[in-house]
Amino acid sequence: MTPAVYVLEYHLVNYRRTWRANVLSSMLLPLLALLGFGLGVGGYVRGGVDGVAYLDWIVPGLIASTAVQTALGESTWPVMGCFEWVRTYFAQVAAPLRIADILGGHLAFMLLRVAMSIGAFLLIAAAFGTLRSAWSLAVLPIAVLAGAAVALPAAAYTATVSSDTYLAVLFRFAVLPMSLFSGVFFPVESLPTLLRWVAYALPLWHGVDLTRAATLGENPGPAGLGHVLYLVLWCAAGWLLAHRRYRRRLVI
Repeated sequence: MTPAVYVLEYHLVNYRRTWRANVLSSMLLPLLALLGFGLGVGGYVRGGVDGVAYLDWIVPGLIASTAVQTALGESTWPVMGCFEWVRTYFAQVAAPLRIADILGGHLAFMLLRVAMSIGAFLLIAAAFGTLRSAWSLAVLPIAVLAGAAVALPAAAYTATVSSDTYLAVLFRFAVLPMSLFSGVFFPVESLPTLLRWVAYALPLWHGVDLTRAATLGENPGPAGLGHVLYLVLWCAAGWLLAHRRYRRRLVI
């Protein structure tokens, strides 16, 4: 096994202590979201959105948003803990492990958590009958890709700051607006032109559009490939930035 696999194993061993609470929240939160947003708010949306029932339309947005939120949750405070509180990274680099192994192993665990959360969400969505196509199976890899696209830049940011106060700033001024204006709850076409282009620049919108096409059985066409390439670009840039920040923090 590569050293990164052993880093993943370390995080999995720690996860044995907390998995029960995570499993409960992974099943309960999607259920509440579908009941509240899909059936509650959806009851007031007459005619649905673009001819699609609001519950069916909002589910893929909620799935992509959950993937991004899970990835951000795993790449901020836990990463801060590995740097500042438990200082796990410093022990790992003294083992010695390479920066790529430390980052890659932890990233694998983050994406595993994303996959678990989205797997649970898909089960709940299927029970509500909102998955209208066999292409819904593609939602899981799309969610993992979207999760990686935000987890790596967030880990790089976390490696830069020394207090978790800055993580609250990140969520308040970046994550919350991204969640609201990326087409999760309403079409981005209803936004003013400037905000619409801001939404197009955010990784979540690309994940939402891909997920929506998969669950509704729509052909995204060339735009689908563009979405994937854009998310891959975020992943590549995030990896390079995170690797540099980790190296500067742990080695230099």
